[in-house]
Formats: sequence, structure tokens, C-alpha cells
Amino acid sequence: MSKKKRVKRIRKEKIDWKLLIVCLFISFFVCYIGSGFTVIDDWYYSVKPVITPPDYIFPVVWTILFFLIGLSFYFSIKKCSKELQNKMVVLYSINFAFNIAWSFFYFTAHSPLFAFITIILLILSIISLMLVNWKKARTASYLLIPYLIWVCFAGILNFLTILNVLR
Repeated sequence: MSKKKRVKRIRKEKIDWKLLIVCLFISFFVCYIGSGFTVIDDWYYSVKPVITPPDYIFPVVWTILFFLIGLSFYFSIKKCSKELQNKMVVLYSINFAFNIAWSFFYFTAHSPLFAFITIILLILSIISLMLVNWKKARTASYLLIPYLIWVCFAGILNFLTILNVLR
């Protein structure tokens, strides 16, 4: 397909505002639940790695990431067939569950080992979403790249936290 035809096709696609709002709402609701488990306390400051960014960076980055995740969810649902839509809802739900579980294990339960296991599963779920979306909703896959990079960085911080706890 030529670039001109592709641009014309993209312009003709209507935005399903209701679906977009629902996808963004779900994404930010997951963000809200996860933030409820994010307790920055003395334990956190005693084990956080030296390469951890300043505290004010995290809410900014996560807000941007959850916006991108919501957009990815939207494009995934909009572009996929009806049969694949249910599969995508399940895959995004699994991803959201791992995201919330990581916050719980790391910040509330103070269990960096369980958090690390969870973040590995979270990374695998992001990769799964990207792979499943690749054929039908490539935009949805691209929108998840910053999320994957950030979660991999969080995985490094999580691993360094385990080392700090063992010292």
C-alpha cells in the first residue's frame, strides 16, 4: 500500500470516543489502584538503589505510560477482529493485574523477591501484548515500547533492591 493511500485510510477512520474513554478510564483506574499500594516509607528509603530516579519522576512517568497503555488498549480493541478482542481484553487484564501486584509486593508487602518474580511476569505480559498486536494493531505495539523499557528499568531497580536487602 502506498504511503498516500495509507494516510488517506488513516484519516478516514473515525475515533470511537466511547471506546477510547472506556480504555483510558480502565487504564487510569489500574494506575489509581496500584498507587494505593505505593507507600513510600522508611523501608523504601533504606533499600532503594542509588540509581533510583528522584521521587517526583515516578508519577509523571507513570501518568504518561498509563495514557499510552490506554491508547494501546483502544487501538488493540478497535483494530482486532471480534474473536481476538476478547483475547486482548484478557491479555490486558492479566497485564493490569501484574502491574497492581508488583506495587503491592514491592511497596506494601516489602517483598522485593516476590515483586521481582511479578515484574518478570509483567515484562512477559507486555511482550505478549506487543506480539499479539503486531499483525493487526501495530500502533498498539509501538505504544507499549516506553512501558516495556520503563518496566525493564524497574526490574533492574527491583533486582538491586534485593541485593541491598541481602547486605
